[in-house]
Amino acid sequence: MAGAAAPGPARQPGPAAAPRQQPSAAHDVLCINAPGLAASGPDGQLRGQGLHGFFRHGVRALARMELRLGGIEPLPLQGTLTSAAAARFVGSVRVPGDLDPDPALTVERLRHADGAETVTVRNTGARPARLPLEIAIGTDLGLLVDLAAGRRSADLPGQVQSSGLRWVGQGRAATVSARPSPHAVLAGAGVLRWDLEIQPGARWSVDLRVELETPVTTRPPTGRGPGVPLPWSEPEIRADDRRAARLVTRALDSLGGLLLADADRPTDLYTASGAPWRFGLTAADSLWAARMTLPLGTRLAAGTLRALARRQHLAAAPPAAAPPRPAEAGASGDGASLPEGGSTPTGPLAGSPPGPGSAPTAAASSPGGGSSGGPGPEAGSAAQAMDGVIPGPLRHGGPELPASCTATEATLLFVTVLAEAWRWGLPRAEVVELLPAAERALGALRAAVAEGPDGPVGFVTDFGRSPEERAARPGPARCEVQAQAHRAALQGADLLEAFDRPGAAQWRSWAAELRERFREQFWIDDLSGGRPAAALLAPDRPVPAIASTLVHLFDVGLAAEGELHEGLLDREQTRLLAQRLVTPELDCGWGLRTLSAKSPRFNPLGHRSGTVRVQETALAVSGLVDAGFEREAEILLEGLLEASAHFDGRLPEMYAGEQKVADCPPVPHPAACRPAAVSAAAAVHLVLSLAGVRPDVPSGRVATRPASTAPLGALELTGLRVAGEPFSVRVSRIGVAVVEEAPSFLQLAAS
Repeated sequence: MAGAAAPGPARQPGPAAAPRQQPSAAHDVLCINAPGLAASGPDGQLRGQGLHGFFRHGVRALARMELRLGGIEPLPLQGTLTSAAAARFVGSVRVPGDLDPDPALTVERLRHADGAETVTVRNTGARPARLPLEIAIGTDLGLLVDLAAGRRSADLPGQVQSSGLRWVGQGRAATVSARPSPHAVLAGAGVLRWDLEIQPGARWSVDLRVELETPVTTRPPTGRGPGVPLPWSEPEIRADDRRAARLVTRALDSLGGLLLADADRPTDLYTASGAPWRFGLTAADSLWAARMTLPLGTRLAAGTLRALARRQHLAAAPPAAAPPRPAEAGASGDGASLPEGGSTPTGPLAGSPPGPGSAPTAAASSPGGGSSGGPGPEAGSAAQAMDGVIPGPLRHGGPELPASCTATEATLLFVTVLAEAWRWGLPRAEVVELLPAAERALGALRAAVAEGPDGPVGFVTDFGRSPEERAARPGPARCEVQAQAHRAALQGADLLEAFDRPGAAQWRSWAAELRERFREQFWIDDLSGGRPAAALLAPDRPVPAIASTLVHLFDVGLAAEGELHEGLLDREQTRLLAQRLVTPELDCGWGLRTLSAKSPRFNPLGHRSGTVRVQETALAVSGLVDAGFEREAEILLEGLLEASAHFDGRLPEMYAGEQKVADCPPVPHPAACRPAAVSAAAAVHLVLSLAGVRPDVPSGRVATRPASTAPLGALELTGLRVAGEPFSVRVSRIGVAVVEEAPSFLQLAAS
């Protein structure tokens, strides 16, 4: 027997337990309407396997719902989404004894993620159909996080209620009710039964409703409530390439299904990270979604920023002296000084780095994650160490680097989203309300700059590491973090200057010093001319991996007068990187691989070692267009558009980075979120960015700088928003933009 003790005095260890396998939802039909989720196979049957079932707030309210008509499962004909929140399943059943080769009965199931399902049986035959309809139902009331880890509990015993069944366990309860009520309820077997008699040409329907009862100990986030409008405009897109309109329409539909709101602030909407695996708030992903949809309005950005400002770590003001002046703030090894990030209305600038053991850095990764309110000011060194940091979970760093904390990305991105939302027309009063949180985020940036002596001196490292820990175990300075920090410093300086807060000049000076250090220390010369390192461990220890995270160097951020900020690379370095991105080692034909195919650790299904991540390819396309490398951008754009056709216009978070082969679709990733906020928003960004709309509402200007090669052919965008007002632009087949509708108070800059 496996695992039994061996004879003799010495006990031999038994075989290791088989690892639990994460269920795959790659081929499931997923209905999403946060915080509700429904998953099944294409036949519509909920079999309790994998992630099958109806979920609410991360709890599986119903695991099984298997339908039989006359003891026969319908033959599945079609199972497809009709929207992100709803699906339709069609099957057929032949009446026993019917000599007609055509099926007489069709069964339609209309399902909604909120827990509603309507089953309709139609009789198109020539005889009355007399047969029972049985629906076997059951649940384990399991948690989504446990199911994702491969843990499945046994079904709970059911109890008969007036019109269905009820289950109680693990401090929760669920019910399934039916209208009309079943003719029989078999609690032991978990079966609802109706004895049907359907005349020729007639139909019969039953409405099923799944409800979850949970103890009222917390107030989890809710979905977009009735009467709360979508936080973006609904654009109309006309392009010669018809894939573009379909891609944006379905991406926005998916984003709508991911919308969440804190229970006590239902109008502040933000997106969950993705379904089914991260069906809650992850700050970095929500901020990316808000930033990439700014051309459709600033409401999502405002709601997201306010929700995260409430969650930002606040430390009590230290009892001692004012913050050091820039020249005294601590010099790096090459004499560069760290800037002052401004001060908050309640005290000096937070300058202490985040603490290594604070639980909030791993928050918000579970379904419905995130508290409904901010943590409030906290005293003590641990709280002071986290001041200004926006919590985020750990993220896999790939085979070349350790895991990174998304709190770093989220804290830097907070400044960028606020600055760009301001450029797009976020009202001044709302910017003023959020500015203290941005200043605290800049303070966290200041504290995370490595000071040596053994680490990457002068570069930004993980926000979750204290100075003592960085000194004892220097961490890597990642390439993408330097790009995000550089952009946040420049855009933070724009905000500070515009709102008469101190520190703008110091941040610009620090950004200039970071550019100089980056070009010297991150650049690796090779036979192709060179490329940036993926990370820096010390001044003479670059990590030479070639990864898709390098595309963040093209994302330089919106500046004044419709211009872009300067990037970390010089013009020649930018050219070399642009050419590198479209070589087969990174571009698989469907988009950019996360790791070069030449790497010995390349894995086409590896999260950070070979998959295609939609967000990074979309950033590469828009960044390459902005930098003037439109041929390279068009190559990557075509790959994503063709991949989207194979995914029915709904791009997942990632997919396999196998080399594209004719007549062979991209391979789904078993653990990809589908939909994911970042990939859905990236699909919107991919198309809208090609029009090159760059507003600067505070200065009363808007510029259009479209892709001159017009990769989608003629493109017309209506229903955009600038300063909250309608904005429409048309781009001709030769890349000339004509603004057809704009706010009257904005001056139009020539393209």
